[in-house]
Amino acid sequence: MLFNPTMAWLLAGSILCLMELFVPTALVEFTMGLSAFIVAGISLILPQPSLQVLLWMILSALGLFLSRQLLPKRKVSTLEDADEAETLTEIRPGEAGRVLYEGNSWRALCEDPDNAIGPNQKVLVVGRKGNTLLVVPEKLLH
Repeated sequence: MLFNPTMAWLLAGSILCLMELFVPTALVEFTMGLSAFIVAGISLILPQPSLQVLLWMILSALGLFLSRQLLPKRKVSTLEDADEAETLTEIRPGEAGRVLYEGNSWRALCEDPDNAIGPNQKVLVVGRKGNTLLVVPEKLLH
């Protein structure tokens, strides 16, 4: 298999777009992946890798700026008491994990630092510290 810059950009674009499916980042990875696909086409004409990387960075930044301008503005929602979420990863005692809350992946800590919560478990969001949700297992309250 011949590995050239065009193939590298196609591979990078594919990986970035697929990562958006598994680690939602508000279209950041997807935009960077699309930019990589555009640079893959341009790499057939522009053979200098340093210029390709510069072009990819400019296209990615421009794409992110445009996506923020064109997408509708979301209201900042406040956390209500005891909203339901689901763990994406294990939350070990005293360590952070990830939960799916309102369609987004959030960093989360268990409110009880001695309690562990397994993956794919229903949890209740009881608070927030910055960008970290404080959760308790749903079965703890039932």
